[in-house]
Amino acid sequence: MKNIAVIGSGTMGNGIAHVFAQNGFTVSLIDISAQALEKAVATITKNLDRLVAKEKIDATTKEATLANLTTFTDTKQGIANADLVVEAATENVDLKLKIFKQLDVLAPTNCILATNTSSISITKIGAVTNRPDKVIGMHFMNPVPIMKLVEIIRGYNTTDEVTNSIMELSKRLGKSPVEVNDYPGFVANRILMPMINEAIYTLYEGVAGVEEIDTVMKLGMAHPMGPLQLADFIGLDVCLSILNVLYEGFGNPKYAPCPLLVNMVEAGHKGIKSGTGFYSWGHGTKELIIADSFK
Repeated sequence: MKNIAVIGSGTMGNGIAHVFAQNGFTVSLIDISAQALEKAVATITKNLDRLVAKEKIDATTKEATLANLTTFTDTKQGIANADLVVEAATENVDLKLKIFKQLDVLAPTNCILATNTSSISITKIGAVTNRPDKVIGMHFMNPVPIMKLVEIIRGYNTTDEVTNSIMELSKRLGKSPVEVNDYPGFVANRILMPMINEAIYTLYEGVAGVEEIDTVMKLGMAHPMGPLQLADFIGLDVCLSILNVLYEGFGNPKYAPCPLLVNMVEAGHKGIKSGTGFYSWGHGTKELIIADSFK
């Protein structure tokens, strides 16, 4: 595989495009918004500059990475020669199914279709295509250029050949791929989201405050980031979406999202992306927000 297409130029999409381009792949970054693509390229450039400043890469590598990257607003044109398409759109099942129906029609016959979903069934996504054997999950971690883990999720119909190919490809990116089977939340979010949800319940029930909860998990459990700060970083709307997938997929009340989380998302407090969550993120600084008004 040489030609990679990435669908969606947001935080995950531009990170995935960055990593592929930096490792010598020809990358088509596709988004319906030209403005979003401009922002994505600016983000990639800034991240490359940071790597140059830290002497992780040299200026030649930076220029080669940018030269490997082309942006498109036309999906058909962008995936015309793709060996692999990685979808990194919003974590919304209806949107992803719509995208994969389109990709199945437009992508070359032998092209593998991957999704960066953090919780949605690969089997369900594959079922809307005529190539379910070539549909697979590539769940990168954020920030993509830094984090080593990639969850490789095989759907019910994904072949061994495709799975092995994507595992090896991930290693070529300098990542550490882990193969998992297709059940709600996979491994990472099946374990992580109930912990975050429990932290929100702990706040909701008045056991402790935001900073206290995060401090206990950082200093007591050696977590690099507290669960409430991490929730802001992931996006409270994304956390809610994943918890709903877990709740609906297993039918177990232990996955039911905390009412505080639901209220905050409905009020538009989604974490870093909106500027407010459990903390205030204005001007690049973090300040505590007391979430009492949402209880």
